[in-house]
Amino acid sequence: MAILSPDTKRLLRKIDFELLIPALAIIIYSLVIISSATHVNNPSEERFWFVQRQGIFAAINIILAIFFMNFDYRGLQPYGNKLYIFNIVMLLAVMLFGHAALGAQRWIQIGPISLQPSEFSKLIMIICLASILEDRIGKMNTLQDLLPVAAYIGFPFLLVLKQPDLGTSLVFMAIFFGMIFICGIRIRLLIGIIIAGVASMPILWHFMKDYQKMRIMVFLDPNVDPLGSGYHIIQSKIAIGSGMLFGKGLFEGTQSQLNFLPENHTDFIFAVVGEELGFVGAVVLLLLYLMVLWRGLQIAKEAADTFGRLLAVGITSMLAFHVLVNVGMTTGIMPVTGIPLPLMSYGVSSLTTNIMAVTILMNIHLRKQKFLF
Repeated sequence: MAILSPDTKRLLRKIDFELLIPALAIIIYSLVIISSATHVNNPSEERFWFVQRQGIFAAINIILAIFFMNFDYRGLQPYGNKLYIFNIVMLLAVMLFGHAALGAQRWIQIGPISLQPSEFSKLIMIICLASILEDRIGKMNTLQDLLPVAAYIGFPFLLVLKQPDLGTSLVFMAIFFGMIFICGIRIRLLIGIIIAGVASMPILWHFMKDYQKMRIMVFLDPNVDPLGSGYHIIQSKIAIGSGMLFGKGLFEGTQSQLNFLPENHTDFIFAVVGEELGFVGAVVLLLLYLMVLWRGLQIAKEAADTFGRLLAVGITSMLAFHVLVNVGMTTGIMPVTGIPLPLMSYGVSSLTTNIMAVTILMNIHLRKQKFLF
């Protein structure tokens, strides 16, 4: 039985290589950096365990992506409500049956694999929001028009915040604002919401957990707790700064290789790039992300229907926010939130979510001309 239908083979000849090539380049880049960041932390027989695992799941996800090209993305639209319910059940399951790590209950263990449902929740919410917003284009003129949509995303937002996972909760907000902006929300209303959010921060401070307050204080001054909450960012800035123009070379970094830099294969992988490949290596990676994000915006602009345009904007907003916050926190211009770098950071859930997100973008591009189907 053929994996690809004749229609899909025909469409693959029109595949968006401007998106595919930088996305694959980032994945290959990540395997090289993960290999360098982790090889000293394992016994010799398991030295490249992390990169092998990431590579295997990358290959599996790429095969699944090819398979999903058989299906029109517009087939997702009728399942918006069902996916929303599934998303809620999944997040509730984390609260009831999930296991804790690093002070948060975010993971569900399935055999040897630890899955983080909040990662999948981002893409599911993009699909759900696109489904309900399609009929609201040009109708987001008042706060009353906005409240039902805010409540719709608010429930899963609170469930993720409860884990606690402030980073993913903020990603939900980035997705929400990106998608309502493309719906034509009045700029005055949008500015009013942002001002109200900023004004409420002193009140929200009293509801934040102690470690979250400390992260903000450390963001303002890492030396407040240099051996505790500030340690990550101090070591990250040392690593990036010591890389200078061309870096110290792969497998030659001191901060990452000698374990001074925590979470060097996940949240702080950009610091490894800066240390070992220098400013040039970091700029190359950022240019690859810029190419992906630019194509995401172009695909949104050229989409054949409103649902596809909303999907593309939601995905691009998610990816852009991830890159902005992750790079920002490793360089000290953003608070530490634990948001992974898309397609780069080690992690099955994050990798799967981001590959599927890029797959949906490519699906929208392939079917951008209405006469194709």
